[in-house]
Amino acid sequence: MAKTQYYTATSIDGYIADENNSLEWLFDVDGGAENPFGGFFAGVGAFAMGANTYEWVVANDNVVAEPQNWQDLYGQVPCWVFTNRDLPPVPHANIFMVSGDVQRVHEAMMVAAKGKNVWLVGGGNLVGQFVDRGLLDEIILGIAPVLLGRGAPLLPRHLSSQELILTGTAQVGRFAYLTYAVGAPPLPDRHPATTGRIQEPAGR
Repeated sequence: MAKTQYYTATSIDGYIADENNSLEWLFDVDGGAENPFGGFFAGVGAFAMGANTYEWVVANDNVVAEPQNWQDLYGQVPCWVFTNRDLPPVPHANIFMVSGDVQRVHEAMMVAAKGKNVWLVGGGNLVGQFVDRGLLDEIILGIAPVLLGRGAPLLPRHLSSQELILTGTAQVGRFAYLTYAVGAPPLPDRHPATTGRIQEPAGR
């Protein structure tokens, strides 16, 4: 079954970008020879990001002047960018600029994904809106051995230990990868177990 996933890198103290919205700190960390992103993205049929994340990609990868760089990263997988301001489009890229309710956009993304997963790139405030709507199924964190002290938070929402179930761990280079299933805990079984007999009411 297709999932809506938040896959991102974070510092140990829970920041996905520094106080200048930069990811330069991330590229100083050795990710090892086997980058898991390629395998992850092969299962993605649609993805979304916020305006700050998009602006960082535009500036860092020069995708407006050299649109082939976007194609090399994401191909023609459709991308939704949530923004309330005008952003430069990437020529020939399959990008939709949107705003408003994430649930409406999520429905369109699920259709476009054609049975594949939906990836929420970030930032944390955008992903939090999906959490508020109960639309996030999984969190995959690549934890870098870095402490930033301040910056853009990983996910500014309260999720209890009952709502986050650890389903996977791995070490890749100097990163620790943790995977959590997201959801409400299962309801307790309110029906008494039976052994094929109809229980007699108490007192009889």
